[in-house]
Amino acid sequence: MDKSIGHWLKHLDNLLEEAMEQALQTTTRREWQVLNLATQESTYTMPFTGVDEAVERLTARGWLADGKLTDAGRAAFQEISGKVHQFRQKVIEGVSTEEYLATVDVLRRMSANLDHWRASPAGSGDDHAAKTVAP
Repeated sequence: MDKSIGHWLKHLDNLLEEAMEQALQTTTRREWQVLNLATQESTYTMPFTGVDEAVERLTARGWLADGKLTDAGRAAFQEISGKVHQFRQKVIEGVSTEEYLATVDVLRRMSANLDHWRASPAGSGDDHAAKTVAP
């Protein structure tokens, strides 16, 4: 392996950010994420920067009011979701469903390991998080 997972994760994230905005044209990736979350009426907190700014822009467009989708927001979501679906299909081209699910599972477990390590005393990770994270 010539480059680490950190390199590829950061590179992919940068590419996703740029390419998704190009594919969506009228919306940023962050705005899409906020719209998508608003359709689910979830209390999930997004672990990204730029969320507050995206909420402000979507509110200014009339797509959100008090953090909830408006009728205009629902219409925009429907239109944009088709573009997002096409974009996602392009991103996973040549990747099998099994490979995709395995990759997501590995990344989820690695994230859980680091969350556990950070929460351990002085970041020691003494509890061997990998053994406690279910697949």
